[in-house]
Amino acid sequence: MQIFFLRRRFVVFFEFDCSDRTFEEIQIFAGFQDSNLDMLSKCFKSVCMIRDQKIKVEVNETLDTHLVEEVIAACFSIIDTQHRLNSQDVSYICSLAFKNRLKDFKAHQLQAVCKTKTGKMIYPKTIGQAILCDAMRHNEIVFATGVAGTGKTYLAVAYAVSMLKSERVEKIILTRPAVEAGESLGFLPGDMKEKVDPYLRPLYDALNEMLGLETVEKYVEKQVIEIAPLAFMRGRTLNDAVVILDEAQNATCAQMKMFLTRMGKKCKMVVTGDVTQIDLIKKKDSGLMQACTILDHIDGISIIHLENSDVVRNPLVQKIIERYAKVE
Repeated sequence: MQIFFLRRRFVVFFEFDCSDRTFEEIQIFAGFQDSNLDMLSKCFKSVCMIRDQKIKVEVNETLDTHLVEEVIAACFSIIDTQHRLNSQDVSYICSLAFKNRLKDFKAHQLQAVCKTKTGKMIYPKTIGQAILCDAMRHNEIVFATGVAGTGKTYLAVAYAVSMLKSERVEKIILTRPAVEAGESLGFLPGDMKEKVDPYLRPLYDALNEMLGLETVEKYVEKQVIEIAPLAFMRGRTLNDAVVILDEAQNATCAQMKMFLTRMGKKCKMVVTGDVTQIDLIKKKDSGLMQACTILDHIDGISIIHLENSDVVRNPLVQKIIERYAKVE
C-alpha cells in the first residue's frame, strides 16, 4: 500500500500491479472512457484509478482488499480468454464476489458459442449461461428455465446456428405454443407463417443477428430453417435437426409429451421457458413444469435453471424482476 496526501487528508490506496500486462490489456480493463473503472468504483464504493501500470483503489472502512484483488484477477481472466471486458461483466464479477461465489467462476468455461454476421463472437456471460451452453453441447435434450433476460433463447439460437454452420445438422426447427393469453391463431389474418411470425420475433431477431436477414429469408424459403406452431409437430419425426421449443411454459402437458416424442435420429432439442409467465388458465397444466419434474436424472437430458443473477439485459431488468418477485 502507498500513502498519498490529498485534500489535507491522508489517503491509503490498495495497489494491484499490472506491470506484466500489455498496454492494450490495461486499456480493455479500464473500459471505454473508464466505464469499467467507474463500475468498480461504484461496486466497492471507493475511488479506482490506473497509474503507472498499477490499479489503485482507495482504502476505506468497508473495503476488503482481498476481495478487490480477486475481482481484478477474474476480470483479467475474461480479458485473457475473450479479449474484451465491459461494465456489465465487472458488475457481475463483483456481485459474485459479494455472494462469496467467485470461486465458482472460471473464465475458460465461457467458450464462444457462435459468431454474428459481423464476426463478433457470442460468449456466455454468466456461470449459469456457461452451464447451459455446456449442457447443449453434451446432451440430446436440454430444458432451460429462467426469467426474462437470462439469455436462454438467444443462446439456444446461437447454438443451433453453430451446429448448422458446421454442418452437424441439416436444419433448424423453431416452434412455440400458438396460443397467447387465450387467443387462437385461427382468429388472426394471413397464412400459417404470417400468423406465427409475430410470436417468434425474438427467435427471428437472434437469427438475423447471427446470419443476416437475406440468409435467414433464403434458409426459410428452402426450409433449412423451419418455423411452425407447436400443434403442427404432431405426427412428425424430426431427424438431423436442432429443434427449439420457445415459451414452453405455455405448452400443456400433452403438448410437451407430443413434442418430446417427435425426436428422431441426429436430433437435438432445446426447450426454453419462464415458469413465472405462464398464460395457461391453470398453471399446473404447464408441460414445462411437469417435464422438469418427471424427466430429471435421465442420461442425455439436462435441466438448467437460470437465476436472476444470470440476467444479462439492462442492469435495471434484474432489479425489476427482484422487486416483482417480492410482491408476488
